[in-house]
Amino acid sequence: MKPANGPARAAIAALLLLAAPGASVAAQADSLRQAEDRAQIAELMWNYTRALDTLNEEAYVRAFTPDGAFGKTKGRDALRKMVIDLKTSRADREAKGEPPAGAMYHVETNEHIEFPDRDHARYHYYYMTVFAGPPDARAPRVAAVGHGVDDLVRVNGKWLIKLRNVAPQPPED
Repeated sequence: MKPANGPARAAIAALLLLAAPGASVAAQADSLRQAEDRAQIAELMWNYTRALDTLNEEAYVRAFTPDGAFGKTKGRDALRKMVIDLKTSRADREAKGEPPAGAMYHVETNEHIEFPDRDHARYHYYYMTVFAGPPDARAPRVAAVGHGVDDLVRVNGKWLIKLRNVAPQPPED
């Protein structure tokens, strides 16, 4: 399901303002901004995931800052190459007559967004990479599971991924 559009976001914002009648105008404005930021981040992550699942390298790199990274793969050119290499590998396997892996789906759940400041966010989630398998398969194949913590940044009013980190270090106590 795609995130709420403009009118739906406005309705959510209006409800937030009505729900906090005793809050200051500044607090209400912060709540409204953060609700809008959460909706924009949800849309960013949907676009990122859909681009990856469809191996659309141009849409994929648009989700990142120019110097953004997926793990150690850094910069839009390297990120584009990563997706092209995935696409090429899939085509090579099919050319050799190997059975197709099936449609790829990246699933993110239990998302939590924190805002260290107005222009930075940390996106926490659990993930699964699932392959649907051939049409006659009974069950999908789970290829990977884990958790991630991504660093997001607002650039020219638009949220983008600075670092996609699907193997974060445990926090120090």
